[in-house]
Amino acid sequence: MQIEQLKPIIEAALLASNQPMTAHQLGDLFNETDEVSHSQIAMALEMLAEDCTGRGVELKEVASGFRYQVRQDVHPWISRMWTEKPSRYSRALLETLSLIAYRQPITRPEIEQIRGVVVSSNIIKTLEEREWIRVVGYRDVPGKPALFGTTRMFLDYFNLKSLDQLPPLSEIRDMEDPQLRFEQEPLPARIVRDLPIDPDEDITDEAEPAADGGEPHAAAEHADASDTHDTMVDAHATATSSESDGHGSELNPSDEVPTTTADEAANPAADVEADAAEQDTEEYRA
Repeated sequence: MQIEQLKPIIEAALLASNQPMTAHQLGDLFNETDEVSHSQIAMALEMLAEDCTGRGVELKEVASGFRYQVRQDVHPWISRMWTEKPSRYSRALLETLSLIAYRQPITRPEIEQIRGVVVSSNIIKTLEEREWIRVVGYRDVPGKPALFGTTRMFLDYFNLKSLDQLPPLSEIRDMEDPQLRFEQEPLPARIVRDLPIDPDEDITDEAEPAADGGEPHAAAEHADASDTHDTMVDAHATATSSESDGHGSELNPSDEVPTTTADEAANPAADVEADAAEQDTEEYRA
């Protein structure tokens, strides 16, 4: 039989079957008079896979055989044909299934030891009802715990041909959420001097501790005393100038302004009393 005659027969058989078909099962469709060899069936399957390029379906080989299936890029639209939402599995179920797939055969106590929690009986029951796992033997230890392994249905569901197509564990670690492994660095210590309580306050006016162990605010107090002294001297000069203007005397620009001596600066109250006595004398003479 020619390949062109063989291709539509194999294509129709795959579309009519509810399950994937192996090359041996496809060979059983022909008798000896058809003169169809396994090499011709393999060639026909390869040509059918090439014919699906650019179409919405593809010919895929899984663990149970060959099957036509919807391509992944058009699946979101095709899934709207079924009103039933796909099943959502818990994280505990997927972790248990992953341990069985990567470490099979494995017992239930071993799974619990790795996960650190007790495996629910409903999880094992669900996986067995899905025909994703099965009992492949029993461990030769006290209690004879059952050994679990995956099935062909598990490979077919996850679109795998064999367990060798499972992604390596290194790739699975790279797929983890990076925020789960993110370690925040401690924040640097905040310096109070850089952030004063009063935003209008000049940080350069802050008092520094004296080198000789004196009071830290001595320099600030001395500066305040000097400012007070200068203010009092200016007020005294202003009062004297106002008093002279009141008696009609005019100041000559060439006259020198009398400076304040150290004794007057030290005792400004005495100056005020002397000025008051002089003013009383002048009023008495008038």
